Amino acid sequence: MENTTTRIRTHEPNEQTHEETTSEAERICPECSGRLVDDTEHGETVCRECGLVVDENEIDHGPEWRAFDSQERDQKRRVGAPTTNMMHDKGLSSQIGWQNRDAYGNALSSRKRQQMKRLRTWDERFRTRNSKERNLKQALGEIERMGSALGVPGDVRETASVIYRRALSEDLLPGRSIEGISTAALYAAIRQTGLPRSVEEVGAVSRVDEMEFKRAYRYINRELNLEIGPPAPDQYLPRFASALAVSDETEGRARELIQTVMEESAHSGKSPVGLAAAALYAAGILTDEPLTQNEVSEVADVSNVTIRSRYQELLDIAQKHQQIGQKQAETEAAA
Repeated sequence: MENTTTRIRTHEPNEQTHEETTSEAERICPECSGRLVDDTEHGETVCRECGLVVDENEIDHGPEWRAFDSQERDQKRRVGAPTTNMMHDKGLSSQIGWQNRDAYGNALSSRKRQQMKRLRTWDERFRTRNSKERNLKQALGEIERMGSALGVPGDVRETASVIYRRALSEDLLPGRSIEGISTAALYAAIRQTGLPRSVEEVGAVSRVDEMEFKRAYRYINRELNLEIGPPAPDQYLPRFASALAVSDETEGRARELIQTVMEESAHSGKSPVGLAAAALYAAGILTDEPLTQNEVSEVADVSNVTIRSRYQELLDIAQKHQQIGQKQAETEAAA
């Protein structure tokens, strides 16, 4: 019994080796013993060395049409768009078009138009079959509207849609408005991706007041454990510097001022937008680049009083930091 088992175990690897050897032999050219490759474009198996066509008329799994540029390829492609969280059904369902024309481009008769109108109505009803899907559809449309008004990219809107879906699945919406939670989800996605958009800017495009939006944001941040930290002031610098058309030297000096303030932990409890605006104004003074408080205030959407109080603090902290650095250098030199 033991000998039989031994013979079976030693026989199986031999069979596998024989099969591997046979498959490797089939991939060798019969003429020059070169390596065979598959030409999927022409449906052939050819030798890489001598060019001999060993097999032809293979099955082509690609499309039957040809395209010579990306626009023509998109026009001939017959598959749907990729799935997205920005649609309540993730884009998997079909939709009846609004054009009242047939496949040949001819206008439909009045009877057919009424029939297509009824079909669109029932199609819309079947796509949102319960209250949760209707809720999600309205919220995602609100996120798309606000994202377009703020100019945020598509990946941020996708993140906001995922956050809202989580809030809906964990039953966090009862007692709160759809617009408030959708605004909070969009702002949470903006904070997660580090996009420079302030609370005031998001609140300006929302359909709820700023206080309700802030309460909803704190609520979903706590319940979903998003763990979003406070925004850094230097995130707003590139956008403000571009709007003010300042030089690279001024923007770099403003970034140095903000880094000094953050090293001293003097930015806690202060608005990051106000600090970024004050840093640009202070940097303009240090680099002799004319910037008025009204110009900076208009771009950053903060008051002149905020800029006046913050820029002087920035200059004082930078001066103290520079003096400390000089004393340390003198001490090291003396030692």
